[in-house]
Amino acid sequence: MSDRLLADALVLVHLLFIVFVVLGGVLVLRWPRLALAHLPAVCWGALVELTGRECPLTPLENRWRQAAGEAGYRGSFIEHYLLPIIYPAELTRSMQFTLGAVVIVVNCSLYGWLVYRGHTRSKQTSGLRPERRT
Repeated sequence: MSDRLLADALVLVHLLFIVFVVLGGVLVLRWPRLALAHLPAVCWGALVELTGRECPLTPLENRWRQAAGEAGYRGSFIEHYLLPIIYPAELTRSMQFTLGAVVIVVNCSLYGWLVYRGHTRSKQTSGLRPERRT
């Protein structure tokens, strides 16, 4: 596989990870065990945005692009349409804080709903059990 294809595939994986971080809680509502993968992903996404760290996927992608002889993000469909979403040119520090806050608020809301729903179901289930008389 060429370095360019590896870099393009990594951009796609990066985008899917971001979508999973932001909206994966919706999947957790359906498959609660997915929280074991989603919660660490949310923590990592919030940490990267709130601290301004660079995701380790970014330097790897850049290395593959340089190995392919590219100077920047130009050319393919993935690069043209997906990279501006992941790496917006006008991204500021305050925007990073906002993105981190959005990740936290969205996921806290989804997990709060999940806990509430589970609590409500357990109350309903325990209320439906007939009492035993001894």
